[in-house]
Amino acid sequence: MLVLSRQRDETIMIGDEIEISIVDIRGDKVRLGINAPTRIAVHRKEVYEAIKRENTQAARLGTTDLDSLAQTIQPGPARRAQRNDEIQVAKKDSFTSPAVSLGATTVRPFTSSVNSSSQDKDSA
Repeated sequence: MLVLSRQRDETIMIGDEIEISIVDIRGDKVRLGINAPTRIAVHRKEVYEAIKRENTQAARLGTTDLDSLAQTIQPGPARRAQRNDEIQVAKKDSFTSPAVSLGATTVRPFTSSVNSSSQDKDSA
């Protein structure tokens, strides 16, 4: 371990990219300013250890976790078949009447009924 003495407003360089400055000294506490590239994570040691602990725990999957995942997630073709079944049911349940009444409004399906004689008059 390298031990350096620094006073307030003095800096320590680590490599070419990391700069540690002594911002303030109050009693037995030293405030540090750390300037590092964003690709380098900077944490207090206790936070770093908590992150490592959480990552290690998340990486471990128990058999009960795998069983619940297997019930939730279906393989691709099975999911596709289920989705196709849902679409077929939706098609059967959809309305087939030419006009549907929604309270005071009647909704009719759009049909194009442009006759050629009216089109000729408009363009002339």
